[in-house]
Amino acid sequence: MSKILFVMTGAEHWTLADGTAHPTGFWAEEAVVPYRAAKAAGHEVVVATPGGVVPPVDRASLAPEFNGGQEGAEQVARALEEMTELRTPMKLEEVDLDEFAAVFYPGGHGPMEDLAVDAESGRLLVAALDSGKPLAVVCHGPAALLAAVRPDGTNAFAGYRAAAFTNEEETQGGLAGQAKWLLQDRLTEAGLDVRAGEPWAPHIVVDRNLITGQNPASSAAVAEELLKRLG
Repeated sequence: MSKILFVMTGAEHWTLADGTAHPTGFWAEEAVVPYRAAKAAGHEVVVATPGGVVPPVDRASLAPEFNGGQEGAEQVARALEEMTELRTPMKLEEVDLDEFAAVFYPGGHGPMEDLAVDAESGRLLVAALDSGKPLAVVCHGPAALLAAVRPDGTNAFAGYRAAAFTNEEETQGGLAGQAKWLLQDRLTEAGLDVRAGEPWAPHIVVDRNLITGQNPASSAAVAEELLKRLG
């Protein structure tokens, strides 16, 4: 079967407007759901991060209230234990895109800290987009698209329709007023056409080979579309 590259944050915190380091990482559901779907379909998953650091999970994403109760939280925690690939990630700069059939970026606030400004990730995203391979990104993962700049200074994703964590969701989550910048605003400024769905409800947007999901609840639909593209 195919190899899928999971590009994940290495950031343990998100720097707020007042300089506070807000604990973060990747959002568990957004990695676990697509991972399990990919493995169930027989695909191989390889994880890559900036510098090859072990991706930190956002501890908040393991709480029962974000997983439908205690049983759901325990299931997610067990699933993370099964993801042995998380313990031995590649360095982004060592990734050979030719080895992979698809690329996936989960979210969490971590990408707002590192992938949004990571030039190596940006180059990988431009190459993935231009290759025509399925490229799937969910929730705050689209922050990474901000670093996908072509030599002429334009964003490679300008003109693409996309979904991403919205200003309304950031506001309802209680962090919009503390943020240096908001993802929906920055993506729009970069030239993307952000299509917002209902807060917290599954919502995906597909434009050419770009598959994007708005929030954690969109993870399953993003994974389903990605796997459909792989046949």
